[in-house]
Amino acid sequence: MAVSKNIKKGARWVSSYFPRYELLSSHAQLVGCTQRMPMPQMILLSLQHVMAMFGSTVVGPMLMGFSPNTGLFFSGIGTLIFYVCTGGRMPSYLGSSFAFIGVVNAATGYHYVPGAGLNPNIDKAAGGILICGIIYLAISIIVIVVGYRWLEILMPPIVTGAVVMSIGLNLAGAAIGQANTTGFDAWMAFATVMAIILITMYAPGPLKRLPILLGGIFGYLIYLFFGLGGIGPGISYDTVRNAKWIGFPPTTKPIFDGSAISLIAPVAIILAAENIGHVKAVGSMTGTNMDKLLGRAFLGDSLATILAASFGSTGTTTYAENIGVMSITKIFSTLTFVMAAVVAVALGLLPVFGAVIQTIPPGVFGGISIVLFGLIAVTGAKIWITNQVDFSQKRNLFPAGIALVLGCGMVNGLVISWGVIKIDGIGASTLSAIILYQLMREDWPQVFRRVYNKVRGHKGGGSRSHSTEDNGATSSDHVAMTILEHRPLSQSGASTPLSSSDSSSCNNNDTNNNNIDPASVPMNQPQSDISHVERHSSSRLSTHQEDE
Repeated sequence: MAVSKNIKKGARWVSSYFPRYELLSSHAQLVGCTQRMPMPQMILLSLQHVMAMFGSTVVGPMLMGFSPNTGLFFSGIGTLIFYVCTGGRMPSYLGSSFAFIGVVNAATGYHYVPGAGLNPNIDKAAGGILICGIIYLAISIIVIVVGYRWLEILMPPIVTGAVVMSIGLNLAGAAIGQANTTGFDAWMAFATVMAIILITMYAPGPLKRLPILLGGIFGYLIYLFFGLGGIGPGISYDTVRNAKWIGFPPTTKPIFDGSAISLIAPVAIILAAENIGHVKAVGSMTGTNMDKLLGRAFLGDSLATILAASFGSTGTTTYAENIGVMSITKIFSTLTFVMAAVVAVALGLLPVFGAVIQTIPPGVFGGISIVLFGLIAVTGAKIWITNQVDFSQKRNLFPAGIALVLGCGMVNGLVISWGVIKIDGIGASTLSAIILYQLMREDWPQVFRRVYNKVRGHKGGGSRSHSTEDNGATSSDHVAMTILEHRPLSQSGASTPLSSSDSSSCNNNDTNNNNIDPASVPMNQPQSDISHVERHSSSRLSTHQEDE
């Protein structure tokens, strides 16, 4: 009897933890997180999300020498983990993070060449990514306990913009190298870039959301037809003929190398800051404050990264591409992401599919990379513009300028070494921007005075700084003050346990949240298949403003 009661109690808990999806008609104009449409429409929507994430989820691992099948498989598994951690109340897809590309290649000495095979040092890279995931997990626990505002203080828009731009520019040389493999490849790269641009601007309806996928297919077919006609080197399908149709993706046991860990582990800060932007973006689109789920979002992303690295795959992050799809369709049902994750897992179990992906020629891959890395860099500038960063302030000029020079200049394996510790261009850019900005804060006397008075037991101490002369900090100065005051955790961004009352999240239009300006929401990546920083780092996302 006791066992039966415990089973029933557990079943009730699961039933209250996960949403009970409300069925709407197929003509519904808005579908909330805990609602759904009839299954035929849901299947089509899930396939659209698969197509949106596909380009970046495949390109990211390949640029690091990882198996695209393994990346797809663990992106699906990671999305399911994210769904469980957030109780099915936050619509997001987890894909391969581009923030790892530069540091992984620096740690392993890998340079992508089509058909060259996997990175021989995946084990070292996986060890560094695993430690990065553990650090990210620690950050998620801190956020669940005390809130996320301290991350906004640590990485305000001037810092996140500089880091994002540095990532794109640091990878630019690799893109040009791929595109310039031969003269023919250079022309194919040009054709691929033009195809992506034309699809972005003039393609009908939802096809505009898939420029990387469709542009890459166009470039691939042109390359193939020219090769068949004797113009250009052509494409070899030997690996495809020898590949199995069904099988588990290749896995690698991680090893822990001090140099690789020191290069890769700092990416955890970028992943956390990036996730803040995506959570706020989804919240702005749904008119729901999702800050209480931020810690759980960190938890899901960090666990997904740890699991993927444990089997030799890349780290994960929430994808702006899928957020862009939601901004167009106005369908936020988390069930579509569960179905998309299942499709990704299935694709990961098809080795022949990965073999076909490996045949993408260097010119086409170079064209895709030029677009992706260029948009990453421009996203950094957009962060500054959206947040009206004031570059007349020295406090903004020095961190941004020095970070960009380090990010652009430290390429081709150039690292800072101190024993086993190594820092590449992206790591140096991130650390320099954070440290310099904090050193140049003007409000440290007020902060220390408030801390001193708080320790002595006084209610106040020091005047709260509301100065806005430095827009690079936006609200971080105010946040620094409020964190030191007595206030409920729920107001400081702390995560609170999910309850059955949260099941309406995303479905109700809270008047307190409907006036959120999407342009003020952290953006990580452009809202289309052509973005990922992801991939890359923290930023500000104004998703539906762009799409409108």
